[in-house]
Amino acid sequence: MAETPFQLLSAEDRRDALRVAQENGAYRAFLLEKDVWVVAVLRALYDAPFGKDLVFKGGTSLSKAYGVIQRFSEDVDITYDIRTFAPDLVAGAGEDALPPTRSQERRWTRAIRARLAEWAQEEARPIVERSLAEAGFAARVRAEAEELYVSYDPLFGDYAFVRPEVKVEFGARSTGEPRAVRRVACDAAAFLPGLLFPEAGPSVMLAERTFWEKATAVHVYCRQERRRGERLSRHWHDLARLDDAGVADRALADRALAVSVARHKTMFFPENDAAGDRIDYEAAVSGGLQLVPTGSALEVLADDYGRMVADGMLLGTDESFERLIARCAGIEARANRPEDDNGSVP
Repeated sequence: MAETPFQLLSAEDRRDALRVAQENGAYRAFLLEKDVWVVAVLRALYDAPFGKDLVFKGGTSLSKAYGVIQRFSEDVDITYDIRTFAPDLVAGAGEDALPPTRSQERRWTRAIRARLAEWAQEEARPIVERSLAEAGFAARVRAEAEELYVSYDPLFGDYAFVRPEVKVEFGARSTGEPRAVRRVACDAAAFLPGLLFPEAGPSVMLAERTFWEKATAVHVYCRQERRRGERLSRHWHDLARLDDAGVADRALADRALAVSVARHKTMFFPENDAAGDRIDYEAAVSGGLQLVPTGSALEVLADDYGRMVADGMLLGTDESFERLIARCAGIEARANRPEDDNGSVP
C-alpha cells in the first residue's frame, strides 16, 4: 500500500491514527501530535540555506536524535554557529570563540541578540512558514526576539500543561561543537507503517557536551536553593538516562570538554548562589559538582516531577523521585572523585 503523508489525512483520520499509536505503547496521542510538529519544524530549519550552520541541542536532541531519554521534550533549542553568524566578533578569539573580557562579552551579547531577532523575523520565520505550507502543514508562525513560535490547531482538546505550539529558541554564542549529523523521526512512525511522517537530518550537539550543560545547570539550581522548579525536574531525569546509556561515564572522563563548558558558562551565563556569591563553574566540574538539592528546593523539585509523571511526559517509567535523586547522587559522587594517576576518573 502506498504511503500517505500523515498531514494530508482528514482531522478525524489523524486523530484515529495517533490513538492507534498511543494504544500500542507510544506517548499519549496529543503528545504524538506535537512531536510531528517538532520534527516538521526541524526539517524546515535544516532544509533551509542556513541549516548547515545550525546545531540542535538540549533535552529534545537527546530524545529525538540519540534516543537516550524516554521523556517527551517539546521545545527546540538551536545554536547558530557563532563563527558563521558573527565572524566579525570572533576573529582572533581562539578555538572556543570566547570573548576576552566581561565587557566584550556584554558587547557580543547585545550585538548577537539584536542580529538574531532580526534574522528570526526576516529570514527564519518566512522560510519555516513557507516550508511547512508546502508540505501541507497549516501553521501560524511568529517571531518574538530570538524565538520562533509555530502554532497549530490541535486535534485533541486536553493538552494539560503542554501547549499546541512549538517554540524554537535560537542562540548564537557558541560554536555548537562537538556535533554530528543524526536522523530524527516522529515517534508515531514506528506504529503506523502505512503513513508517511516528516523526518529531519540535523547537526546535533554530542550528548557528552549536553551532559555537562545539564549537570552545570542542575548545580546552579542546587546552589541557588531555588523555590521554583516548573518543568526543571526533567534535567535530573535526563542525567539519569544519560548515565544508563553510558554517556555520563564518557562525559566524566572528558575533562577538557567539562572545562570548555565551564568556561563558556562562566563568560556568558554567570550566576550567584543563595548567599550572593558568584558560582564557580570550573570548580564545579573539577570535584565540586552538586546534583542533589536540599530543603524546600528538593520539595519543589519532587512536586514538579510528580506533575510530569501524571501528565504522561515520561514514557514507560515507574521510577520514583527518591530513586531518581539517588541515581543523581551516584553520578555526583563519581564526578567528584579525584583523578587517578592517568588523569582519568576511576
